[in-house]
Amino acid sequence: MALILANDGIDASAKQALIDLGHVVDTAKYEGDALLARLAEVDAVIVRSATKIRNPEIDAGAAGNLKLIIRGGVGVDNINVDYAEEKGIEVRNTPAASSSAVAELALGHMLSLARHIGEANVTMREGKWLKKQYSGTEIAGKTLGLIGFGRIARSLAFKCLALGMDVIFHDCLQLEGDNCEQKCLEDVLREADYISLHVPFSGGKPLIGKEEFELMKDGVFIINCARGGVVDEDALVDAIEAGKVAGAALDVFEVEPLENERIRNCDKISLTPHIGAATAEAQARIGDNIVDIIKERL
Repeated sequence: MALILANDGIDASAKQALIDLGHVVDTAKYEGDALLARLAEVDAVIVRSATKIRNPEIDAGAAGNLKLIIRGGVGVDNINVDYAEEKGIEVRNTPAASSSAVAELALGHMLSLARHIGEANVTMREGKWLKKQYSGTEIAGKTLGLIGFGRIARSLAFKCLALGMDVIFHDCLQLEGDNCEQKCLEDVLREADYISLHVPFSGGKPLIGKEEFELMKDGVFIINCARGGVVDEDALVDAIEAGKVAGAALDVFEVEPLENERIRNCDKISLTPHIGAATAEAQARIGDNIVDIIKERL
């Protein structure tokens, strides 16, 4: 039997499966000193993006019984992975479980930008009828540029190819994609009508900043459902105000919850509160993956 803390919650069926295996599952939310104290008591902790597992949390767990940290989702930038492993604590994630969900959100944002759906929804509720103002464009025949070509990007590529788009991509690895051409970053930035980001962020300079925006086509659309910090938020607003970028969609932000007022007040940016993996199906798959990991490791 293991004591497991699901500090950001867990799918109900996965919780029950763990209980049926004889484990005790704590789904209370702990923060600050209370989290440190609880980490010293548990055998495993499950987190999503909200809970940060940095050196103090790892030290607290290492001083007690903590053997396993599971990130329900893909990115592990909220966990100091190297330090945890130095302390003998294994870190796992569920990289395949949410790929389709995040790809669908990115596609939804693309369609919303192309047809002004978000803006029209707001102005209609204000009593306005701006039919002529919201003449849009079709995504069929346009070029999608993917920065990063992992599971989520491949899922988005598959969907967009089916809708008649051309797909090019850049990745630090030499990869192959069906009907997708790999190019250098600069060429992807220059050629794409839509640019969707699918890379991690480990700190430092944003991948997309002022210089990168200058390489892009006039009227390009930017979608970031990857990680906050990958795109320089102020440079993005500058590019929109200058007419270089026609619009953007962000599901992730440099600081979460969102604090940047320029981002919040820019009506050319479609915003969602980090909900890429927030579908019933993705959460069920994540839960199943978590159960499998715990069966294997505890």
